[in-house]
Amino acid sequence: MPAPRRIAVIDRDKCTRDKCGYVCRNVCPPVRMGKDAIVIDEKDFPVIDENLCTGCGICPKKCPVYAIKVINLAGETGDPMFQYGVNSFRLYNFALPRQNGVVALVGRNGIGKTTLLEIMSGKITPNFFDFSRKYSLDDALKKMSQRELKNYFEAMKNNDHHVSYKVQNVELIAKVAPKQTVEETLKEFDKNNKRSGLIEKLNMKNFLTSKLSSLSGGELQKVAIAVTMLKDAALYFFDEPSTYLDIYERMRVAREIAALSETKPVLVVEHDLALLDYLAEYVYILYGEPAAYGVVSGVKNARSGINEFLDGYLREENVRFRDRALKLDLFSTSEVSKKALFTYENMKKSFEHFTLNVDAGDARKGEVIGIVGPNAIGKSTFIKLIAGVEKPNEGAHQEGLAVSYKPQYLDLGFDGSVQEYVMRQKIDLTYLKEFELEHLLFKKVRNLSGGEMQRLAIAVTLSKDADIYLFDEPSAFLDIEQRMRLSAVIKRDIADKEKVAFVVDHDIVFIDSIASRLIQFTGQSSVHGSASPPAHKTEAMNAFLKDLGITLRRDKETLRPKINKKDSVLDREQRSAGNYYYHTTSS
Repeated sequence: MPAPRRIAVIDRDKCTRDKCGYVCRNVCPPVRMGKDAIVIDEKDFPVIDENLCTGCGICPKKCPVYAIKVINLAGETGDPMFQYGVNSFRLYNFALPRQNGVVALVGRNGIGKTTLLEIMSGKITPNFFDFSRKYSLDDALKKMSQRELKNYFEAMKNNDHHVSYKVQNVELIAKVAPKQTVEETLKEFDKNNKRSGLIEKLNMKNFLTSKLSSLSGGELQKVAIAVTMLKDAALYFFDEPSTYLDIYERMRVAREIAALSETKPVLVVEHDLALLDYLAEYVYILYGEPAAYGVVSGVKNARSGINEFLDGYLREENVRFRDRALKLDLFSTSEVSKKALFTYENMKKSFEHFTLNVDAGDARKGEVIGIVGPNAIGKSTFIKLIAGVEKPNEGAHQEGLAVSYKPQYLDLGFDGSVQEYVMRQKIDLTYLKEFELEHLLFKKVRNLSGGEMQRLAIAVTLSKDADIYLFDEPSAFLDIEQRMRLSAVIKRDIADKEKVAFVVDHDIVFIDSIASRLIQFTGQSSVHGSASPPAHKTEAMNAFLKDLGITLRRDKETLRPKINKKDSVLDREQRSAGNYYYHTTSS
């Protein structure tokens, strides 16, 4: 089936069907000329015939709930691979694993990365945009002409491509066997007696006897990764392995995935740019329109692929898929020199099994202070002390300043639509556009994805008239583009308003791009933590990276931080010089 010149997508969760009087059908020029460009199906939903659609753009603009997207496709988009159904998401082209080295899929949320993984793992069979019937693997093989693609699926048919797949939603593990312990789960999948070494390397000893239903998100993530690695498979897929993990745990996981890739083909989806660059040898870029269509690029080496993704231009394909490059600058390496707006004394907060000690500090007008350290070390407790959610046992901070606070765990507690929530919270309409919330207005808040919920909560936080803005892990569930946009917006707003912000996050690139000074948390997780005073970016980052055991350099084209390979020439040079955080440019 040839690729259409345009695609139409109707979000059935938003569509009001007959309640709007079928505005789309009433305003459609081809329908007015007697053509069935939009018809009503047996469930009373409108269906757009993409061959009869002229791409005029009238129905998306007139739809009262913004449920329609009609996108004109310029030039060839590649080979149709899979479409879910009429007027739904579709994917062009395919990706293939490599025998040696990690292959990464890079792209926005909703662009088809998970769909591609499910096709590659055999959960979905390609239908080449023909959803009128269910395709078997034999049917699909008959439609394939590319030799590499055909070889891949023939191996899958012959059971030579058994895949071990770490899914994105790790909460599913707890639902399958909630009463099973971590030790029992690992033993079940450990056919080659490898779990003891993996338990040590992934730092899982402290929760082996815990039931799956009682685990935190980070603990579930490590169980899912361990189970994936323990399986005896031909291919290993990891969909967003860094979610819920702190940077220390991310590096542990990255080292194990890299070690696995030395003997087995590995494919990874990841939004932590530094981790992605550290892991990947090869990259496929996915671009298109989120929730509408995705196109898979040709394979690229990791550095070129990531830089082309940031640039928004694929050199070999001669395709520009974004109208602007995503830029990283060195703005945040210079300290803000204005006077302090907020000060706090030495503080102490004690719980039954945990104690936090905070060294005195301040925050200057127009300044964003980054907060780094492992999980369960007191970072969120510090934010809650500033917010007034918790009271210190000793010490105090400056009173009388208005605070706006986005917590780590989001529960908006609202049963209405996003539009109703926006009106109730008096969200600045500028943020609706900047955080791509406009097309979610008629969606129920309770039905938002993790990333959508995060963007809405950030918009609420920034819209409040405050002196201090607190963000606890704002990059969670956001893709690379969204993280970079968020960094730029927070820096701009805090500087323009001459307010202050504290930001807790585990994404090194995000923290590096947003913060002018850093607070480092050290101690023993779940026992005691200590917070340093806000320190100069270079000094604090150097101490943090030394504790983490990695060195950074900057890419000469994009200035993005890159983690040096362990024991590489540059890594050894920087370690010997005590220069873990490296500012001058280098490839």
